[in-house]
Amino acid sequence: MESDRHEEAQQLLMIEPLIDRDQMMRSESALLRRSAINSTSQVALVGAKVCPIESLDYEIIENDFFKQDWRSGEKVEIFKYIFMKWTLCFLVGVMGGLVGFFINLAVENVAGTKFVITSNLMLDRKFMYAFGSFAAINLGLTLFSAIITAFISPATAGSGIPEVKAYLNGVDAPGIFSVRTLVVKILGNISVVSASLYVGKAGPMVHTVSCIAALLSQGGSKKYRLTWRWLRFFKNDRDRRDLITCGSAAGLAAAFRAPVGGVLFALEEMASWWRSALLWRTFFTTAVVAVILRGLIDVCNSGKCGLFGKGGLIMFDVTSTNTSYHVADVPIVLLLGVIGGLLGSLYNSLLDKTLRVYNYINNKGRAHKIILACAICVVTTFLLFGLPWVSKCKPCPADASEACPTIGRSGNYKKYQCLPGHYNDLASLFFNTNDDAIRNLFSKNTDTVFQPTSLLIFFVTNYFLGILSYGIVAPTGLFVPIILTGASYGRFIGRLSGSRTSLNHGLFAVLGAASFLGGTMRMTVSLCVVLLEITNNLLLLPLVMLVLLVSKTVADMFNNNIYDIIMKLKGFPYLEAHAEPYMRQLTVSDVIKGPLQSFDGIEKVRNIVHVLKTTGHNGFPVIDGPPFSDYRAWFGLILREHILKGSGKADKIEDIEITEEEMEMFIDLHPFTNASPYTAGETMSLAKALMMFREAGLRHLLVVPKDSGRPPVVGILTRHDFMAEHVLGMYPHLENSRWKKLRLHLPKFV
Repeated sequence: MESDRHEEAQQLLMIEPLIDRDQMMRSESALLRRSAINSTSQVALVGAKVCPIESLDYEIIENDFFKQDWRSGEKVEIFKYIFMKWTLCFLVGVMGGLVGFFINLAVENVAGTKFVITSNLMLDRKFMYAFGSFAAINLGLTLFSAIITAFISPATAGSGIPEVKAYLNGVDAPGIFSVRTLVVKILGNISVVSASLYVGKAGPMVHTVSCIAALLSQGGSKKYRLTWRWLRFFKNDRDRRDLITCGSAAGLAAAFRAPVGGVLFALEEMASWWRSALLWRTFFTTAVVAVILRGLIDVCNSGKCGLFGKGGLIMFDVTSTNTSYHVADVPIVLLLGVIGGLLGSLYNSLLDKTLRVYNYINNKGRAHKIILACAICVVTTFLLFGLPWVSKCKPCPADASEACPTIGRSGNYKKYQCLPGHYNDLASLFFNTNDDAIRNLFSKNTDTVFQPTSLLIFFVTNYFLGILSYGIVAPTGLFVPIILTGASYGRFIGRLSGSRTSLNHGLFAVLGAASFLGGTMRMTVSLCVVLLEITNNLLLLPLVMLVLLVSKTVADMFNNNIYDIIMKLKGFPYLEAHAEPYMRQLTVSDVIKGPLQSFDGIEKVRNIVHVLKTTGHNGFPVIDGPPFSDYRAWFGLILREHILKGSGKADKIEDIEITEEEMEMFIDLHPFTNASPYTAGETMSLAKALMMFREAGLRHLLVVPKDSGRPPVVGILTRHDFMAEHVLGMYPHLENSRWKKLRLHLPKFV
């Protein structure tokens, strides 16, 4: 069917000259005048590399070929289409669960082996050898992660959530979903997390499973000849976007074993477009992830997973099932929310400034990127090994629920340098994997295990190391360091509260983690459910809801959420769900710049080739005049991609060989033209146009005149035309609008 359609397209393309020579010259001259426009190329920081970016087109292109396919579609084809959607969701869930298990298993075993080696040397009182081994392993793991990221796939640097979120908003960048990115993301994240840096696995796992979804949706990778024809079913951006949304939900579900939280995370934070059918498929995908992880956990419980095989996959057991709290506890919960909002907004501000400095360093070359990563590793290693020495050893409690002290494994009672029968509480936090440290802070019946000074030292160290570690050239996440930081100051406030509250300190740690997550990431519903799923306690729901709402409200008064800040720093043209107040003062015609580039319905080949070679535009209005219309009127919109595919299977105009004779022929563009694109009247407000552009997932929005006596198309709006930098650059007086100032200081849900 595809070959027949291609032959038909070739027959439609070349038409002998039907217009007299004078009319041809007039048409060509007019086209050349219209082509005198400078196209602006957009770039963004993808991972750790500056790359050109393109907009995605989620609009259904209703040209003649689409209509023909739609009319000829049989029930069998429709069933196959629906079946493949669910099959791919199942595969994403299975592979996401397997990858999530593998990453957790690898981190627990690699980091566990490192801690066993170091602990054994310390047990023999060989402290310098212990430090040397600890530092060498950390530096080697960090160096490996930085090298493969800098040289093989710079797009994997960072968490990957801003890149995936921008893609789901309609921004595509090269390399973010390639096989190379997938492999480096997995190996690099395992290495850098195992190196005890204060980075997480959740963000990279979201990117990893989204990568899997993207590769499955396009049938694999053509570059590495890893393609499967039976998977190559989805040929449009809409279906690929839906599957990547499922992948982002599955990634978070695999990171925290929180299937419902993963669905809500995709809905609240990632997706810019949602519908009920997508909700069902996302829920199905995360359910598959949960089943896969449950089965693999049973394998680990039988002792077949190495040192700490079940570490990152078990739920954090916070409190007993009879959790109790009273109205008198509400004020301190509100205080935690306020503190979380203030600390979270400050965290975002400091991270913003740190990333700007890192960007300046990284621009100097790969060597500087790697040296920066290694420097952060060295500083972290010195602090992790050295700070526990300032803590006094404590006698093991008589009623300890686990072995005390613990030697060479995870637990609340690390021996470190202490004498037999004693433990170092600060080492129990620093000298562990991040997952085990969270588990220790969340643990129940341990109110007196950690000293206030130890908790304060741990909080301050975490707070700043989390900021310094994120921007290095490695796959790094933010979720786990933020949870760890929030849990530490939550437990610290619990110790200060003493007998004035009935809440146990493990619950304080959970509420502290919730407040800091709300203050930095500004999510509410999804974070609430994730915390409930990882603590396995629904009785915490009212308190977690309250602290999240307060922390988000407080933090929104100062700056944006952490992922929006990072996306802005990277230069992604992200379209927000709300319009800025100054957009109500402008119409769409106010932001159109430059002359319009368009084609006639039947256009000369030479003119088309000239325009495609000299501009970077991807959409062109098609204008009809006599003899096809009594007056010049727009027929529709044609995409660069459809012109090239109609002429062959090339991706660039330079790849198509055209003879001089063919250059003088004419092409009928009507069969390839979308005859019903979205349009906006020239008097429509920019705010209203933005809502239509975002909700419909457009790449181009035609602006048509209000009066019939004017040219048929006023201009085309693209994503760039809605960006604040573009609009305020044209109308700088709106920058100081009092409405804009007011909007910045209102919570985002107002």
